[in-house]
Amino acid sequence: MPAYVAEPTAPGRHPAVLVIQEIFGVNPHIQEVTRRIAGEGYVALAPDLFYRAGAGQVIPYEEIQKGVEQAMKLRDDSLVRDLSAAIDHLVAKQNVAGPKVGVTGFCMGGRVSFLAACDLADRIGAAAPYYGGGTIALLPKADKIKAPLHLFFGERDNYIPQDQVNAIEAKLRELGKSYKLDNYAGADHGFFCNDRASYDEKAASDSWTKLKALFKAHLGK
Repeated sequence: MPAYVAEPTAPGRHPAVLVIQEIFGVNPHIQEVTRRIAGEGYVALAPDLFYRAGAGQVIPYEEIQKGVEQAMKLRDDSLVRDLSAAIDHLVAKQNVAGPKVGVTGFCMGGRVSFLAACDLADRIGAAAPYYGGGTIALLPKADKIKAPLHLFFGERDNYIPQDQVNAIEAKLRELGKSYKLDNYAGADHGFFCNDRASYDEKAASDSWTKLKALFKAHLGK
């Protein structure tokens, strides 16, 4: 499985973070996010989750249906194995302080980040899922989550209706999980990506500040 890796320039051992792609692949935006996280002092890795259908696939933003079709081919059991392998690779690196890692992801990657927090609970130290479509279907296994979460949604997101956002929050509250949830007024799906028309600078900036705070508090940086 190919992956894009960015590392801090400072010597020593650092916490690690997985960055999970949108339906468009490990494209320049995901690579930029990976570098930004590395710039905060983390060894960051973005796995190419589409590799079984051909490594290095990057789908243009205007070809949403193609991205959806590719994402629909992914199976949760295979995703969990791939993420576990990525964590194995990270924690084996000499400059990584393990054994737990952080995870964040966007769109499809938001759901996969939540999946990781459920099915790899002993390996995830903190999770920051962004507008993960389909997250609601994972709620039956949310009781397994051990890591603190910070979830980010947009109130104008037609892919994730507000009743789903409310249901996700209600379930996490019912289970007594450690979580925060921001639901940005006026923000649409994909609000974090400055290469998309849905980019919302205010929501992106605020969520980035909170993502950094989450990782700093729980990954030791």
